[in-house]
Amino acid sequence: MKFKKHTLKNGLRIITVPMPETLAATVLVLVEAGSKYETKDVSGVSHFLEHMCFKGTAKRPKALDIVKELDGIGAQYNAFTGQEYTGYWAKAGFRQFPKILDVVSDIYLNPLFDRGEIEKEKGVIVEEINMYEDMPARHVQDLFMELLYGDQPAGWNIAGEKRIVKKLTKEDFVLYRGQHYVASATTIVVAGRFDEKKILGAVKKKFSTISSSKKYPKKKVKEAQSRPRIMSKYKKTDQTHLVIGFRSYSIVHKRNLTLAVLAGILGGGMSSRLFQKIREEMGVGYYVRAYNDPYTDHGIFQASVGVDNRRVREVIGAMLGEFRKLKEELVSDEELKKVKDHLIGSLFLELESSDERANFYGMQEVLKKSILSPREMAKRIRSVTPAQIRKVARDIFKNNGLNMAFIGPNRDRIKLSRTFKL
Repeated sequence: MKFKKHTLKNGLRIITVPMPETLAATVLVLVEAGSKYETKDVSGVSHFLEHMCFKGTAKRPKALDIVKELDGIGAQYNAFTGQEYTGYWAKAGFRQFPKILDVVSDIYLNPLFDRGEIEKEKGVIVEEINMYEDMPARHVQDLFMELLYGDQPAGWNIAGEKRIVKKLTKEDFVLYRGQHYVASATTIVVAGRFDEKKILGAVKKKFSTISSSKKYPKKKVKEAQSRPRIMSKYKKTDQTHLVIGFRSYSIVHKRNLTLAVLAGILGGGMSSRLFQKIREEMGVGYYVRAYNDPYTDHGIFQASVGVDNRRVREVIGAMLGEFRKLKEELVSDEELKKVKDHLIGSLFLELESSDERANFYGMQEVLKKSILSPREMAKRIRSVTPAQIRKVARDIFKNNGLNMAFIGPNRDRIKLSRTFKL
């Protein structure tokens, strides 16, 4: 899986990922702007700005002008916002590449920020926040981040607070965009079938007007914890949704792929330890997940489940027990091989489509400023040893980094806190 990276004089990065075997092409534009770049008074502006880029440009004044054009060629398209990035993408048949490049570059470079559209979209954003709050399996993740990081950007909801969203103005969008949507913070990824001789010139031309202003930085995350912590939210639900997690490493740390393997042991597929324990042996839940979530200056390792309200204490004890085992016992060669094969197999399956391949390369560039190929990543996963897994488990599975957030009808947080320790 070959790729090329080009960095222009203004700092704009262009990554090309040829896939001559496919009939599709994807254009993805990523910018280093997300909720961690915000101040409290405009919390949610990154996500709201993402919405507004689809509400009209000078060339396509109405939202309908944009979506009709993309729908008319059978394109898939969307945008997304995280803590440290925002992305805009479109995918279509490879012959439609000039069209999707034109549309994606237009919405990224030339949004109108019509005041009437802003006022209407406030209602949409508020309802999106309400929707997530009505989804406890999703909302418990917001609770978990608040527990770890409190009142700093890493602890704020990416979509923002409803009261702040309702106050945002055109001037807020213009100022924020001017500070962050600049060449040195922008990465363009083109993946799929395209003419490699013409692609670089086409992208350069479309993004020739991008701002070369200085990029505004984000504040460094403050880590502070000395004992286990619990945060709960009472809600009448048929299940209790909970997350147990630990502070881990930043995305550039050499142990991150070891943590990926460790997460695979705990929650990678139906044969994983937590899945077998909680669903197959105890019969108390349906979904079980575990993963490491690294950022540029911090990281979170977590396991999440939705379980029978009557057996929450039992489940917490079982989950903590699995964490302890990884600290105390070496993983067998047989289990380790199975997990590695699962991770590598899943990686290559995910990269069959042009949009996933664009995301794979683009996210690495935005967050790490360096890129591992899938084969290099697989090689490093293969090299992880049982001793390395136990060493990492002992390093991060500690009481002074232990946290739990849960949503459900349980009110006994105080009782749980007495036994919540490794």
